[in-house]
Amino acid sequence: MLSLFLPLFLVFLMLGLPIVFGLVAAPALLLWWNGQERDIVLLYRNIYNGMDSFPLMAIPFFMLAGELMNRAGITLRLVEFAQAVIGHLRGGLAHVNILSSMLFAGLSGSAVADVSALGSMLIPAMEKQGYSTRFAAAVTAASSIIGPIIPPSGIMIIYAYVMGESVAALFLAGIVPGVMIGGSLMLIVRLLADKENLPQATRRATWGERGKASLNAFWPLMTPVIIMGGILGGVFTPTEASAVAAGYALLIGLFVLRSLKLKDIPDVFMRSGLTSAVVLLLVGAAMAFKTVASLSHTPELLAEIILGLSDNPLVLLFLINILLFIVGMFLDAGPAIIILGPILGPIFLSMGIDPVHFAIVMAVNLTVGLLTPPMGLVLFVTSSVSRLRVETVARATFPFLLAEIAVIFLITYFPALSLTIPRLAGFVE
Repeated sequence: MLSLFLPLFLVFLMLGLPIVFGLVAAPALLLWWNGQERDIVLLYRNIYNGMDSFPLMAIPFFMLAGELMNRAGITLRLVEFAQAVIGHLRGGLAHVNILSSMLFAGLSGSAVADVSALGSMLIPAMEKQGYSTRFAAAVTAASSIIGPIIPPSGIMIIYAYVMGESVAALFLAGIVPGVMIGGSLMLIVRLLADKENLPQATRRATWGERGKASLNAFWPLMTPVIIMGGILGGVFTPTEASAVAAGYALLIGLFVLRSLKLKDIPDVFMRSGLTSAVVLLLVGAAMAFKTVASLSHTPELLAEIILGLSDNPLVLLFLINILLFIVGMFLDAGPAIIILGPILGPIFLSMGIDPVHFAIVMAVNLTVGLLTPPMGLVLFVTSSVSRLRVETVARATFPFLLAEIAVIFLITYFPALSLTIPRLAGFVE
């Protein structure tokens, strides 16, 4: 079924059919073709069952928290803080863009939210300071994929739900890879400084200016501290943490910063509700496909094929990275994790690879796929924000994409990079 499903699914995508409909239409047609009409009922019934989960309630609450923070003007405070810290470097605003994405990741956990919030602000600012639109768009797109890696992360929640892993362990395991990606992008900016003729550094901020920027950013930066502190301290579950984050964002916006108005709240709820609905529908459709695929014994057949290629886990990890990178070109990270996680995960666990390590490798690889054509969602959003063609943005991101691929292989072959923090916290043996 998998061999027939993928071509049919890609045909639907090329025809412009939304991913969620392609995920259910393709297997439904194959079931009808095979005379398995009874399983079609199971397919559509499992769309709801796939969404009906307490852990998945974290997704709409984290979406709401990010939307509240964005509407309250938190993004500007984070950018000002980043500017005060590293704005004096050569290509300072490009570095600020990357650091802002790392800070914003702790609030939203979404690459699309990052591009929308930071891109609309920083791309015009970089153009005004002398950066080319092409370079500004490339930096914004490349750094946005840090959003789903540094906690909180929607795709980590989805992976934990599908594979029965600890959300807290995955959150902690994503910290170092996220920071490594940010550092690698800053290195690329420094290496391209002369070639791209990046603007010279602005003056170094005074300690007084840094202190003021830090105070302005204090309340927003406390969000990830509260989330991770509460989870690790056993005060609340990850799902409850998402509700706490949304409540905290609402209180900060209304009463502390007073930058959020009561009239803004209905629109905030509507936008976060629509975004959450898209994600949850994708999860439900992908879970429905997963159920049908298991009936056809696709995971077992694919496992036999993969294990027949090599019995060396290092070689298989390399091949799986290539596979995931290709899949990421066509499929969003969430559905890809739900479809491939139950298939690939058990294979590598049987070979002695830590489940949290494999989860991070898979999540980071598929997240980087958001930056690759032809279906990279981040490319389309960045194109809309920057008013450049998708192909132009894709070509400009190539040096940054190479750096992110290098990080993928580092975390693949050096498990300690992702496992040390969760191991110190007692979530990994």
